[in-house]
Amino acid sequence: MSTEPESERIAKRLSRAGVASRRVAETMIAEGRVAVNGRVIDSPALNVTAKDRITVDGVPLAQAEATRLWRYHKPAGLVTTDRDEKGRDTVFTHLPPEMPRVLSVGRLDLNSEGLLLLTNDGALKRRLELPSTGWLRKYRVRAKGEPSEAMLEPLRKGVVVEGETFQPMTVTIDRQQGANAWLTIGLREGRNREIRRALESVGLTVNRLIRLSYGPFQLGDLAPGAVEEVRPKVLRDQLGLAAPAEGGASGPARRDTGARPAKPAGPGRPRGGEPSRAKRPPRR
Repeated sequence: MSTEPESERIAKRLSRAGVASRRVAETMIAEGRVAVNGRVIDSPALNVTAKDRITVDGVPLAQAEATRLWRYHKPAGLVTTDRDEKGRDTVFTHLPPEMPRVLSVGRLDLNSEGLLLLTNDGALKRRLELPSTGWLRKYRVRAKGEPSEAMLEPLRKGVVVEGETFQPMTVTIDRQQGANAWLTIGLREGRNREIRRALESVGLTVNRLIRLSYGPFQLGDLAPGAVEEVRPKVLRDQLGLAAPAEGGASGPARRDTGARPAKPAGPGRPRGGEPSRAKRPPRR
């Protein structure tokens, strides 16, 4: 099965070719930097096909790349934007130099860590971020406080925080350890700082947050800062997408699926002394 459409908007075509994000591509078009079949265009409201000749700044456009997906273990202290107005390090400056231009699927805030999916396909990014995709995202959370089942019940029903409605979460108390509790939390849409804000609304303060999984893709034993490409077979099986043949595209040396049966997985002893329940995570 091929993912190459018969026709698509010019900005999307530029994005799939790795030129820029769709929004930046639209700006480039408005600046008169893009030509189709020898004619400079100034509006992104144009559909193109594989037969059209496209140039950017006079340079012929490369063929669109096949859709690819990577798992990345984001360390705390990195932001997930291309550029940061405060000059903070971004995940993109820490990726291997052989990586193509990629986009993050959703975000993890500065102090959060764990699984971050990366893709070279803007359409796939948007698809995986939609709440309608229905994929569960699981997190291992350390919070200051002593939660009870009654305290957490509002989160399971859905809470409103500062006028914003959060959908019901799955919340399990794993262990109380001194002043902190370890929780496992699952949700199906990720709003800005949702877990931190939701727990704060019931009197708990998050001091560590690790994303363990995003749908079928799991953090597993991926070391902090490491990135691994999802195998083509998994793209086909999990997403229904065609993908480059195994070994046919350059990328990080080791590849892994990161997809396991739908059971909880992830670090078993996060930093801070949580007792081992599964695997011991890599130490920094």
